[in-house]
Amino acid sequence: MSSSNSEPVPSIPQASFPPLPFIPRFPPRPPMTEEEIMMRQMQYGEEFWKSCPMKSVMAGVAGFVLGGAFSLLMGSMAYDVPVGLGGRPLSNLPLKEQMRAQFKDLGGKMWGSAKSFGKIGGIFAGVECSIEALRAKNDIWNGIAAGCLTGGALAIKSGPQAALSGCAAFAAFSGAVDLYMRREDCPPPGTDED
Repeated sequence: MSSSNSEPVPSIPQASFPPLPFIPRFPPRPPMTEEEIMMRQMQYGEEFWKSCPMKSVMAGVAGFVLGGAFSLLMGSMAYDVPVGLGGRPLSNLPLKEQMRAQFKDLGGKMWGSAKSFGKIGGIFAGVECSIEALRAKNDIWNGIAAGCLTGGALAIKSGPQAALSGCAAFAAFSGAVDLYMRREDCPPPGTDED
């Protein structure tokens, strides 16, 4: 189809609308003072650190560090040392080789434990914060639901029965910890003599 015998396109008239009467007209705001700027920045910073993604990241990092430290402590007391290297018993190797094998084994265990604790901490904190934000309540049920979802999510690869068991175990543990931390029947002592 050629454009030589096409008719001109009629132009659409532009409608002009009067200003809407229900839109309020506010006077311009005066510029913010230095103190107001600082307060607003502090408010934004506080909201950022209290957000669910940041809580999840902080719990994941803390879990990673504590998991590695726990594994280091437990690994230093472990009796399951590597039997040997290259067919030779570990006790027949020079001290430098023994230390290298021990630290390599300990480092692998630390890395695995740190990853697991970090994953658990990050998932649990993120889920609990999200549930708390959805329910707009801070009670024991947030932790129990987060424990159930975390345990189920971590065990889902092993099948539905393992996911249900993980859900029940994590929920029970989380509920027990929350009950202990929220108990009100034993207020702190008023003096050293109490």
